[in-house]
Amino acid sequence: SNISYIMRKTKFGHLEHIWFGERMPVGADVDSLVLKHSVTAGGTVNYDESDETYSLDLLTLEWTSAGKGDFRVLPFELVMPDGSRVCDFVFEQAEQGVGLVPLIGLPQAHDLSAERNHALVEEISGGSDDNACDDRDNATDVNPEHLIITMRDRVYDIRIKLIYTLWSECDVITRRVELINDSDSAVEIRRLMSFMLDLADRRFVLTSLHGSWIREGQRQETVLPVGIVSSGSTTGNSSHRHNPAFAIAERSADEMHGRVYGFNLIYSGNHIKFVEKSEFGLVRLMSGINPDGFCWHLAAGEKFAAPEAVLTFSDQGYNGMSHNLHRFVHDHIIPPAWRGRERPILANSWEAYYFNFNQSKLLRLAKQAASLGIELLVLDDGWFGKRNDDRSGLGDYNINTRKLPSGLSGLATKINNMGLQFGLWFEPEMISPDSDLYRAHPEYAVQVPGRDPSLGRHQLVLDLCQPEVRDYIVESVGKILDEVAISYVKWDMNRHMSDVFSVVLKEQGEFYHRYIIGLYEVLERIFKPRPDVLLESCASGGNRFDLGMLCFSPQIWTSDNIDPIERLTIQGGMSLFYPLSTMGSHVADSPHSQTLRHTTLATRFHLAAFGCLGYEFNLNFLNRLQRKEIAEQIEFYKKHRRTFQFGRFYRLPPAKDNKIHWQVVAEDGRESIAGYYQTWQRAAEGCDLLPLTGLDPRQTYRLSTRPLRLELERFGGLINHMLPVQIKPDNPLLRLTGKFYTLPDSAESYTATGRQLQVGVMLNTHYSGTGYNSNVRMLGDFGSHMYLIEAIIDKQSNQEDAQ
Repeated sequence: SNISYIMRKTKFGHLEHIWFGERMPVGADVDSLVLKHSVTAGGTVNYDESDETYSLDLLTLEWTSAGKGDFRVLPFELVMPDGSRVCDFVFEQAEQGVGLVPLIGLPQAHDLSAERNHALVEEISGGSDDNACDDRDNATDVNPEHLIITMRDRVYDIRIKLIYTLWSECDVITRRVELINDSDSAVEIRRLMSFMLDLADRRFVLTSLHGSWIREGQRQETVLPVGIVSSGSTTGNSSHRHNPAFAIAERSADEMHGRVYGFNLIYSGNHIKFVEKSEFGLVRLMSGINPDGFCWHLAAGEKFAAPEAVLTFSDQGYNGMSHNLHRFVHDHIIPPAWRGRERPILANSWEAYYFNFNQSKLLRLAKQAASLGIELLVLDDGWFGKRNDDRSGLGDYNINTRKLPSGLSGLATKINNMGLQFGLWFEPEMISPDSDLYRAHPEYAVQVPGRDPSLGRHQLVLDLCQPEVRDYIVESVGKILDEVAISYVKWDMNRHMSDVFSVVLKEQGEFYHRYIIGLYEVLERIFKPRPDVLLESCASGGNRFDLGMLCFSPQIWTSDNIDPIERLTIQGGMSLFYPLSTMGSHVADSPHSQTLRHTTLATRFHLAAFGCLGYEFNLNFLNRLQRKEIAEQIEFYKKHRRTFQFGRFYRLPPAKDNKIHWQVVAEDGRESIAGYYQTWQRAAEGCDLLPLTGLDPRQTYRLSTRPLRLELERFGGLINHMLPVQIKPDNPLLRLTGKFYTLPDSAESYTATGRQLQVGVMLNTHYSGTGYNSNVRMLGDFGSHMYLIEAIIDKQSNQEDAQ
């Protein structure tokens, strides 16, 4: 709707990229956009002697040739039938059409017709979901358009198909590549990227996400140097080290303004991205399967399909790019049955009990959860085999009846009778050497014959290249899902791959990709017949947070780190490319187990609410005030859940570097929620401004603080300045009093138009070392406030609108 993508065939048959950016008038003369070449550049190779100015190294291309003068990083490496790596792909034909071009074996973006078909089945069967998004009937009823450009090598009958799909309402283009071997000899694929894009440099900055376990999604910005910048994964999954998504932007761009390009890959395995700025100021971007260790034998008559890549552009800054990608994920990536469907509030047993649980403990936890308004109880690791620690049992599915004498079905029934749904943790891709499965089938494990395998978390990986292994997982997990009332599955993967080898493969360079294809087959077979089971993917947190998994799993466990201050950067980084409804986000205990940081219950909720809310600690240990506060949090979240999960999310530029501001705006613009977070308290730092955006300038709104209470222990010895008697700060009486009594925090309320609010709200005085009253904002280290902005409905205006 708002972008143009322009290319042309050159006189020698190559495909030249002209423009990707703001929408241009259809049929306009684009000569002003074309890269000019008036003289030969020194150090280049002419493609053809008939034109001294024509060098592939100086062109912005849609696809290139190998060994013909383009010395930049190439999107492919093929060993041709003659043993050389030289191939020259030129334009053969173009086909335009409506609808999807099927991608066999790999997930791809889907159109809304799949959702409508699901809704029709529900209607026929009499089923319905009260939580389903009420805008389904208003969804854009337009099939995507596609363009297939076929390029053929000048010598051999080998073709490249460049497949473009246009998702106009999201301002997204997906691209992928197919290699077709119609020659009489085999071709060896060493590298085949999903897309290649050449742009003239505009002082670009590269934005990517890096990290590690418990530190995922860290935003990193790099001013592009001359040369190649690359990152990717070699761990067997998309990796917390380098997420597949990335962006480039003009150096002047910020969250709200400027030209930004966003890219992602619908793939969950080893990937790589290359960004190269040439000495001539041309920037080449590409991503796809990581060529490290990759080798694919393509016999005569066969074809190979690369994963689908996602491209978008916005001139409204990083938030504009994010909005395009968020809508695309909502509408065309997550399973149709879960589009716009509210995610339940859950309690997970892991940090409450770890492996040390039994049925009685779980039922007590469920009773507490139900009383607070939680909707789903999830039983995590330890329910099967001899699984009392992480050294045994993986691969076995027999229920541990010592812990669960009523079995899973009996436990689920008891939990359902409390008004809760029941969820279950699995780790189906793994096997423990100490397991019945390994003793019966050691050949199922990924390991090299004759070598002792290295273990990760005391476990091995199951070989999903083997059809027998895939069948075993599908039958084992499917049987439990059919026999037990399970509405939610947490699918975990807790180690990287090593000792890669499959007994069923002749070419071991195919292992990583065939493993991922096998994983997608398993997920398809288990969850496509059970579309209403909510799948949450996990890989030691966000080690496999990607669009490939989101095609099966509407939400992903973002990180094992639930510390709210750490989650500000983790979820803030992920939000560049992934919407809030895809992020599992829980309230944990304090001090937190990963950082030993103390944070208030309010701050933990204020962060977790911007995602799929859950609670992950022992609810039995709450005091009366904590129980009351959590019940109020859950009530607030339920009332505004649709806005939190499906509203338009903004990262707002902070006025100070110790503040972070988030805001989400409902689709109709009548409701918005802002999060105001402080990292470190500073002395006497002066006034505070709350930035806001996305509101109707003419609409009148009421802004109000979500009410907070201050814990007495936060004041320490200062409490004596507020009390008529003196109490030692470590007096047990103070701790006891704090369980029953709190002080009010500052609560503000303003009525103003959207235009007024969007210039920024001047907030009440921040605590500056002296004095306390109910109008002073008492943030301290790691404090926060949440603000609700609601449109004031004018009855007269509504009547006029109706007329």
